[in-house]
Amino acid sequence: MSEKLEALQKKKDQIDARIKRLLAVERTKERKRDTRRKILAGAYFLDKAKEEGTMEDLYKQVEKYCTRESDKILFKEVQNNS
Repeated sequence: MSEKLEALQKKKDQIDARIKRLLAVERTKERKRDTRRKILAGAYFLDKAKEEGTMEDLYKQVEKYCTRESDKILFKEVQNNS
């Protein structure tokens, strides 16, 4: 390869690496925003269920929604302690 071509290839590789890093940063930011939205939505529904006295119903619905046994246990524990 000529020196010019090698230099351009090196610049391209550097730019590709920067793009990859920036995309990873953006994905991380979006995951954090999504997690925050889920936390806030969950807090809202927990507060509403407490206000309305429907915590038991909420826990049953969430337990049906959960697919992992470890997640289901979290809500069973709360139900048993209520």
